Amino acid sequence: QEMITALLVELGRQGQRVVRLKGGDPFVFGRGGEEALALQEAGIDYEIVSGITSSIAAPAAAGVPVTHRGVSAGFTVVTGHRRPGEPDIDWRSLAKVGTTIVILMGVTHRAAIADELLAGGLEADTPVAAVRFATTDREDIVRCDLSELGAAAIESPATIVIGAVAAFDLRSVGHLAATA
Repeated sequence: QEMITALLVELGRQGQRVVRLKGGDPFVFGRGGEEALALQEAGIDYEIVSGITSSIAAPAAAGVPVTHRGVSAGFTVVTGHRRPGEPDIDWRSLAKVGTTIVILMGVTHRAAIADELLAGGLEADTPVAAVRFATTDREDIVRCDLSELGAAAIESPATIVIGAVAAFDLRSVGHLAATA
């Protein structure tokens, strides 16, 4: 990341037009904020063009709404990956919020995350949907209960949705028939 940021500043100072293309929204775990701050500090003009974060797009592609009237009134997006020295996520507190939990970059630590959410009070049968390669011909959707998340066959990168909405499959009838 430090090299990328330095390159953005260096090329900007040279007056070059640089496009930093990122998947999804650059401000949702995309380090776009770090890059923008560095450009500001260097006095370099820039423009942010936001994308759609995978925390919403991947579940939608799998037919999972992150909110749904009468089921979930909100959602929390959280990273499942922390750098050494950063404070841990308080998963037990998140379990008590009562809304959908969307985890990005959490495949490696999914067993520990599930254990903490269970310890925080989520039920073992809480639905989970993990979406990998959303909207591509390699799209893979794994559905399980929270108690099964640690052992589920989920590979990175995947967006993990935990909560009652993860039981939904609101893809079109034609799509469902084609995949059955």
